[in-house]
This record gives sequence, C-alpha cells and structure tokens, in this order.
Amino acid sequence: ATFVCQHSSRNSTMSFTRYAEIGRVALINFGPDEGKLCTIVDIVDANRALIDGPFSVTGVHRQAINFRRLALTDLKVNIARNARHKKLAKEWKASDIVATWEATSWAKRLARRQARAAMSDFDRFKAMKAHKKRASAINKKVKAAKKAAAKA
Repeated sequence: ATFVCQHSSRNSTMSFTRYAEIGRVALINFGPDEGKLCTIVDIVDANRALIDGPFSVTGVHRQAINFRRLALTDLKVNIARNARHKKLAKEWKASDIVATWEATSWAKRLARRQARAAMSDFDRFKAMKAHKKRASAINKKVKAAKKAAAKA
C-alpha cells in the first residue's frame, strides 16, 4: 500500500506487513503454551483470535486467545476460515513451516536464549573462559596492527 503524505512532496510506502489474518502463523508469548507456534484459524473479535497448532505438529490445541498473547510472524499458511485440524497439518507440512521458522533469526535467538538459561554453573564458567581467551586473542591482533601502523 502506498501512503501519500499531504505535508510532503515525496511518497513513502507503508512498511507494516504482518496482519492478523486467517492462516497467519504466530508465536504464543504468554501462558501455558508460551514459546510455541500456532496458526490463526478465525478472528473472534477485535481482541481475540481462534488459533490451532496444529496439535500434531506444535502441541497447541484449538482455542481462543487474546492478541496480546500472540506475536505475529512473517509466515502464512494458505487455509480457509475454520479449517479442520487435518487440513491445517497438511498445509503446515506442504509449506514446511517448522523448517522455515527454525531458519529465521528470531527462532535462532530464542533457541540461544533457552540454551543459555539451561546452562549449568560449569557451562557458564567454560563460556566465560572461552570469551576471555577470544578477547585476549583479538586484543593481541589489534595491538600488533596498531604497532605496525605506527612504524609505517
């Protein structure tokens, strides 16, 4: 969609593309299903949507959920309104939603955060030592480069 500003002579395009629509894949960000993907199957009202996992793939049952508990993704599945579970699961497999999601930087960041939260004390210690070793090596290279630049 193109938006023409009356106060400016130049045109600009609206950058918003994630709409709450049927087939939109969303991430649940609060509640018992937090961190799981789901699909909007129907819009109940201005505040709620009917979602479904599909359960066989994501573990989310069909339920009405508030939009504030959903984070819309760029992914979309081609389904009809109130699609049955079997049709939804078939479309998820055809669109390869799980692999597409796992390839996004959003999913990778969530996975890193979960891995870091699951670290033991010794794992955190090993990560600290590796970080120190890496920082030391970088500082040595920078120092050598500065010394070479000063001579030249």
